[in-house]
Amino acid sequence: MDKSSVGTAEIHSNVIEAIRTCFDPEIPVNIYELGLIYDVTVNPDGAVSIHMTLTSPGCPVAGTLPAEVQAKAQAVAGVTEAKVELVWEPPWDPSRMSDAAKLQLGM
Repeated sequence: MDKSSVGTAEIHSNVIEAIRTCFDPEIPVNIYELGLIYDVTVNPDGAVSIHMTLTSPGCPVAGTLPAEVQAKAQAVAGVTEAKVELVWEPPWDPSRMSDAAKLQLGM
């Protein structure tokens, strides 16, 4: 597929699907359903900006998970650039989890 023919809405949807393949190794739920992704923005030129957090500042995957998210977003058709910003405000808490994630974890 020609990268220029992919629209921003399609890129946004495909980036989210790619992010759903990333998992926190301590919790058997993908990071999107856990509520760790705060924002995904796609510019008309295909540049993607992702704001994400971790379950805690001391999370053992702090050095690797953002890079994994960036690599998976960058691999999506139509993405010209992907940047991941790790943010701590607002802090993550279990209320950010999707209903599906809560059900999967028995909450």
